[in-house]
Amino acid sequence: MKFGVVVFPGSNCDHDAWHAAGRVAGHQAEFLWHNDDTVRGVDCVILPGGFSYGDYLRCGAIAKFSPVMNAVKRHARSGGLVLGICNGFQILAECGLLPGALIRNRGLNFICKPVRLRVETADSPFTCAYERGQETVIPIAHGEGCYVADEPTLDELEAEDRVAFRYLDNPNGSLRDIAGILNRERNVLGMMPHPERAVEPLLGSAGGLGVFQSLARCFTQRTC
Repeated sequence: MKFGVVVFPGSNCDHDAWHAAGRVAGHQAEFLWHNDDTVRGVDCVILPGGFSYGDYLRCGAIAKFSPVMNAVKRHARSGGLVLGICNGFQILAECGLLPGALIRNRGLNFICKPVRLRVETADSPFTCAYERGQETVIPIAHGEGCYVADEPTLDELEAEDRVAFRYLDNPNGSLRDIAGILNRERNVLGMMPHPERAVEPLLGSAGGLGVFQSLARCFTQRTC
């Protein structure tokens, strides 16, 4: 399986994602520059966490105009896999690939710590290596990670089993404890916790490795 990790000016988690997908999970992984107009035939695009240029305006508000995002949209609409982590989730929401928005944390503080999550669906390319209801620990690091959407959207996400992860101890005020969501086609996932920072016991948790294992299983077995 081939991963492409997008690098935006200001990114600081791109190498973490590359390491998790390539060195730890053992797949091909390469970097995609934000000015690229193609995703170079990768199977899964990762929009990494950290920061992107223009975040001072609103997280992801400028990055969504990068040339590579047109290619990411084409990739997603043709059924390709897209994983947005933290700032990547914000960009996916800004560009319309996922519903809702990410706003300032409740309390207005930047939060960086491991959090407990519950897997809400195992029926997706990103979560099929987990069990539904399984609890895991993955760290967060964000100041604008509070997920919000209108009530009909929240109801739809839950009715269609598109809430992928939920906080057990909600750290940021996200509505309905949402930590990660899927698009309708289930080939795009946005999540605020950083699975790439929880892929080896040495890091304190390997709870995020299941995301990369799920993608590999789905791609290999073509069952998702």
